[in-house]
Amino acid sequence: MNTLQQIRLIWKPVVFLLCLLPALLVVTDALGITGRLGANPIEEILDRFGNWNLRFIMITLAITPLRRLTGWNWLGRFRRMIGLFTFFYVLMHFLTWLILDQGLLIPAIAEDLVKRPFITVGFIALLLLAAMAVTSTDRIRRAMGRSWNKLHYSIYAVGILGVWHYWWQVKQDIREPLVYALILGLLLGIRLWWWLRRRSREPLYSAH
Repeated sequence: MNTLQQIRLIWKPVVFLLCLLPALLVVTDALGITGRLGANPIEEILDRFGNWNLRFIMITLAITPLRRLTGWNWLGRFRRMIGLFTFFYVLMHFLTWLILDQGLLIPAIAEDLVKRPFITVGFIALLLLAAMAVTSTDRIRRAMGRSWNKLHYSIYAVGILGVWHYWWQVKQDIREPLVYALILGLLLGIRLWWWLRRRSREPLYSAH
């Protein structure tokens, strides 16, 4: 069995189950099988899905630097799966807020989206991730051409919006959002450094 077969038959199913595990734990905790969700279960579910969404954003953004620094090109074969799980967890976070927290009360939902900036920022991130998830197939990628790359560069904006959403949400203890902000800054800083190095090697004038 070669490396590609191992990834497809063994490691992709393993990674899929690991990515799904946080959501399964929320379900089993909600049912009282593996634990409890505390005194405020809705807030606990919101926090868990939100935190895992941020973690998956960071993992998604870390794949390219890790691949380039280590030469492990096979890491790229997990990027789509992890990106889709990023969308899955932000969608679960949003649906928990929409259904369990807001009770599908449209006037209250609309008011929160307009008057609470951290919710507005989070909703924009959700829309961007939804657009990337819908266009994640190879067929759509070929059809979109260069526009596909431009759209999927939105993951950088999603990272910023996700950390921003979390930072605005907390009132006093900013330690956790600060950790995410530092990780995001490192991951984006590496990309910026690579871009500046590439630009510095380009000729000042191109031949016409």
